[in-house]
Amino acid sequence: MTEQATGSHHPQPRTRTAAPAAPAERMTGAQSLIRSLEAVGADTVFGIPGGAILPAYDPLMDSSKVRHVLVRHEQGAGHAATGYAQATGRVGVCMATSGPGATNLVTPIADAHMDSVPIVAITGQVSSKAIGTDAFQEADICGITMPITKHNFLVTDADDIPRTIAEAFHIASTGRPGPVLVDIAKDALQNETTFSWPPQQDLPGYRPVTKPHAKQIREAARLVNEARRPVLYVGGGVLKAGATAELRILAELTGAPVTTTLMALGAFPDSHPQHVGMPGMHGDVSAVTALQKADLIVALGARFDDRVTGRLDTFAPHAKVVHADIDPAEISKNRVADVPIVGDAREVLADLIVAVQADHEAGHKGDYSEWWEHLNFWRNTYPLGYEVPDDGSLSPQQVIERIGQLAPENTLYAAGVGQHQMWAAQFINYEKPGTWFNSGGAGTMGYAVPAAMGAKAGRPEATVWAIDGDGCFQMTNQELTTCALNNIPIKVAIINNGALGMVRQWQNLFYGERFSNTVLHDGAEGVPGSTRGVGSIQNRGTRVPDFVKLAEAMGCVGLRCESPDELDKVIAEANAINDRPVVVDFIVHEDAMVWPMVAAGTSNDEIMAARDVRPDFSDGAED
Repeated sequence: MTEQATGSHHPQPRTRTAAPAAPAERMTGAQSLIRSLEAVGADTVFGIPGGAILPAYDPLMDSSKVRHVLVRHEQGAGHAATGYAQATGRVGVCMATSGPGATNLVTPIADAHMDSVPIVAITGQVSSKAIGTDAFQEADICGITMPITKHNFLVTDADDIPRTIAEAFHIASTGRPGPVLVDIAKDALQNETTFSWPPQQDLPGYRPVTKPHAKQIREAARLVNEARRPVLYVGGGVLKAGATAELRILAELTGAPVTTTLMALGAFPDSHPQHVGMPGMHGDVSAVTALQKADLIVALGARFDDRVTGRLDTFAPHAKVVHADIDPAEISKNRVADVPIVGDAREVLADLIVAVQADHEAGHKGDYSEWWEHLNFWRNTYPLGYEVPDDGSLSPQQVIERIGQLAPENTLYAAGVGQHQMWAAQFINYEKPGTWFNSGGAGTMGYAVPAAMGAKAGRPEATVWAIDGDGCFQMTNQELTTCALNNIPIKVAIINNGALGMVRQWQNLFYGERFSNTVLHDGAEGVPGSTRGVGSIQNRGTRVPDFVKLAEAMGCVGLRCESPDELDKVIAEANAINDRPVVVDFIVHEDAMVWPMVAAGTSNDEIMAARDVRPDFSDGAED
């Protein structure tokens, strides 16, 4: 779930030239590329060399300002750039060669696009005269990535490299952030050029609106103070805009409940009494129901995606909508906004605070006391929880909960995709912004390990835990070698249930317990009609792979935990190791499910608090 934001809060002019300019120098296009990266402040690049990009790697070796991290797969480079960007707030950078090197970046580029993450992907391309001839390792990466980039460039002239890099970083980090691709022909890297900085940028069609319209702000404030059941629906755009302080001021000024989406966890403290939880398919009953029963939704940097709304035509039937977003294309795309506000979340919130205060001073203030009675009833009646297995095995929720409770202060968490992702969102408390990273829009398995690597590279002082599933882990675990060799000591928790857990849950609930091709260990597939096949934990033989041995083979510390009695000791041991990456194989019960749940394609009114437990909302909390 991604949403609005910007790294700049002021409209940018069509052209921009900083002074004084450095003296012009003659050099190759490749040298110009590295000098440009240094000039825009890039300090870390994740990548792999190859033929077409190789000219750039020679001057990169001489740079004292740009650190290159040699990854094991280009997908790892892309996700690492994303993790770096999410942890630092700066633009992440990845680099690959032409053809398969570039196409291996497609998944992380699509992921960054869905989650509005600012990254610049630099790819080599075959020589300009060979473009279009199906030359060796040629791929039209600009054409391939056009739908999943904010913008992309094909550079065939060495003279264009500095300006293109400057524009790429500007586009990626302003307005609604996103990925930008720069594809550079090999001869452009090899040819000589005159380098000077800063270049003159020419982006005539790119002028993000950041300042909201005053009339719309006043109308939004009026609706907030007239509402009886308002909800602040907070998306990831609030984090990207650096607007969390303003959000808290507005929330406390109004007294309205706050929901934070999967991409916005940490934007508002989980422990705050006005926080009613995360909405969505696996959101808190109180958050899902608050939106459903609201008479006003104030959406801030959120995009009304299907995982939050459920069946769209039944979503929040009684609510008027104020929708504020930096991207005008998102407003009224899924849910028509009664009050559309185009602008940067930080500026929107700042102006809304002033407008709400003015209304209060004029004697207009909302009374939400009855609304809070309903909210507190739902929150207290249907809290998040889980059952401890009666066979003595580990509960996955308990593992994740204890990781959060025992982690050092200011720990960062990156999650893969699936059940463990939802449990990490539910059972770790997020009190601060910039501490939670996951693949929300694309749902990319394999995200966690490289994203954690990028986050740790960008914030080496922080403890970084990757919460991963055994399925996700096997997609990108080779980047642990990268971590071990580059002094990036992340910690990885493998929530190992021997299955593709979320897919298995759907098979359990919707496919008659026919567990087709979701068993990952060496046991046989599940038996139709049975919730436990011969591949259950109790019957499991040799584990393939043995994650502890695999971790050790890649230069990491490998630990295993199979019993609740060992849990705290193993987590403490992992937290104490800071000179190498640590991988902990947590063997957990395979039948645990994520609850609450709104089944795909159904109304949020049909939320299930647990299996066969549907909340009763016939309490008059609507007109």
